[in-house]
Amino acid sequence: MRPFSEAMSSLNAASRLVDFHGMPAIHWESRDGAVAVATLQGAQVVSWTPTRGAESLYVSERSPFEAGRAIRGGIPVVFPQFGDRGSLPQHGFARTQAWQFTGTRESGDTAAAIFVLQGSEQTLAAWPHPFRLELVASIGGARLDVQLRVRNTGPDAFTFTAGLHTYLRVAEAAKARIEGLRSVRYLDRGSTREAIEVREAVTGAEAIDRVYLSTPRVLHMRDANRLLRIAQRGFYDTVLWNPGPERTAQMPDMPAEGYRRMFCVEAALVDPPMRLNGGAEWSGEQSIVIGA
Repeated sequence: MRPFSEAMSSLNAASRLVDFHGMPAIHWESRDGAVAVATLQGAQVVSWTPTRGAESLYVSERSPFEAGRAIRGGIPVVFPQFGDRGSLPQHGFARTQAWQFTGTRESGDTAAAIFVLQGSEQTLAAWPHPFRLELVASIGGARLDVQLRVRNTGPDAFTFTAGLHTYLRVAEAAKARIEGLRSVRYLDRGSTREAIEVREAVTGAEAIDRVYLSTPRVLHMRDANRLLRIAQRGFYDTVLWNPGPERTAQMPDMPAEGYRRMFCVEAALVDPPMRLNGGAEWSGEQSIVIGA
């Protein structure tokens, strides 16, 4: 209950504690009318509505919404393991831990919510390294910025992989186009053989589960009448994921047609892992700007 009580003490005029499908969450908004919600579990941004815009993140209504179980959608924080690349559960433990909400800050028309996760007996039992994570999610106008900071609070170096597993809500995944990846190397899930992307635009017309390596800093997504500018800093890889109809049919936490309304464009550290010396800090950020 400690994160819950600490969240209450950190609320201010820009934020409030809300119920998100039975889970405690923080709701905050900017002065110009942008709104976001993040659950205390995982510091997971599960809703983002830009100023004068519509909901822009996808969350499956079939997610379990239970403590300790991953929420399907929004922006799960992947740490300290991406996917199944290690001995930990899929995507590590950060997304199922209770984070501390430390407050909001405002600057002009921008409002940011700040969350912290510190290493504990539970995390040390799974991964024997002390650490501190800070997530800062900032909204304003048509922009969302999510920054993840990782500090090694111990004396010895450790390596980790990480990501912001962003589920973007789209009009129709088969028609969504991701531009900017031509000539970039990639690895499909389950394969160790690199290939080169030859297309000008990657679409969701077919299922995809792919890590693009050393990607450009800025990509663009065309979705119906919108153009999304997706930029990243610190994260050097990008993951594209859409399960398609066959894989979705095997996922109990996704509706049968759910794959049509989402496309994951994830800022990631996958290959090689990041090495962080004792006392050192790394930070990475994903920024999304929606335009016509």
